[in-house]
Amino acid sequence: MKKAVFPGSFDPLTNGHLDIIQRASEIFDEVVVAVGINTNKKGLFTPAERLELVEEAVANLPNVQVGQVGGLTVDYMNEIGAKYLVRGLRNAKDFEYERDIAEVNSVLAGVETVLLLAKPENQNVSSSMVKEIAKFGADKLDAFVPAVVVTALQKHFQ
Repeated sequence: MKKAVFPGSFDPLTNGHLDIIQRASEIFDEVVVAVGINTNKKGLFTPAERLELVEEAVANLPNVQVGQVGGLTVDYMNEIGAKYLVRGLRNAKDFEYERDIAEVNSVLAGVETVLLLAKPENQNVSSSMVKEIAKFGADKLDAFVPAVVVTALQKHFQ
């Protein structure tokens, strides 16, 4: 069985993230979305809230589970028996960053990284951008995030 992990802070989960998850679920037998904490960013949602939002967004994907990771992703992968790491690429900057992390993960744990290209409609969307749009009450959040996240963002910024 081929098990993959798609790690991220998902603060919040975007349509780009969800697209990568859906596509990975067609490639792998099982995909675990690993909700982590980015120590370089101040979170909008708590880890528990992010976990719940991701669970709701992927509920229709039977081979996708959601877990929480508190340390190194490769250690979490070892714990759950995953051999593949899935990452999305929006641009060349993402590629350079992910290439370097993939090499480190390969050295640390023999992990194989699979990079999926973002679809054109998701290439310019980031969680940081979504938070900024939501903060100022802009319409059309659903173009960037799943419906469950739209509701959570609107509630948060009321």
